[in-house]
Amino acid sequence: MTSEKIIKNTILFVQATLKNAEGGHDWFHILRVLNNSKLIAATEEVDLLTIELGALLHDIADSKFHNGDETIGPKVARAFLSSQNVQEEVIVHVVNIIENISFKGGNTNQSFHSKELAVVQDADRLDALGAIGIARAFNYGGFKGRSLYDPEIQPNLKMSKEEYKASTAPTINHFYEKLLLLKDRMNTETGKAIAEQRHKYMQGFLEQFYAEWNGKL
Repeated sequence: MTSEKIIKNTILFVQATLKNAEGGHDWFHILRVLNNSKLIAATEEVDLLTIELGALLHDIADSKFHNGDETIGPKVARAFLSSQNVQEEVIVHVVNIIENISFKGGNTNQSFHSKELAVVQDADRLDALGAIGIARAFNYGGFKGRSLYDPEIQPNLKMSKEEYKASTAPTINHFYEKLLLLKDRMNTETGKAIAEQRHKYMQGFLEQFYAEWNGKL
């Protein structure tokens, strides 16, 4: 089977699987990460098939929507890729990308490293920044029934992986616990440049938010 056919089949599989997904983790999120990945990959020496498959399957079964089970996504991805007769070394690489792409509170050491993971991870993190990052944060917060902001609840920057996954803090806290930290955790030069601009946009949003909250504008 050609790479083009494998990618086409994967797109159809992901679209069907995520048909009713939460708006911040739906097919359009996957498409944006795929496009970001291609953009970054154009400046890196990487295997494009691995990157495209990693981008397409990285959230095929996000643990947030499966009771925290981080094993489902890799299993689903492996089963699908095997059904497409993808080479085993590519399957292993894609599974490693899925298992190591997430932020997870930022206090967990990444156990796998590759140029392809670096590209897809940057692409995924870019979708958590800027205007879309803001929209996704509040969409997920609403999905989980979280408050917008509570001045009495301070961000926790030293959460363990378990605490991060179990957090029910207001959405504004998420900016400090994850989103504003991403700029300095990008891997590629292209990712860093785009993240810098999106980071500044979020800082401007927060300044406006607090001004409105406190009746200053």
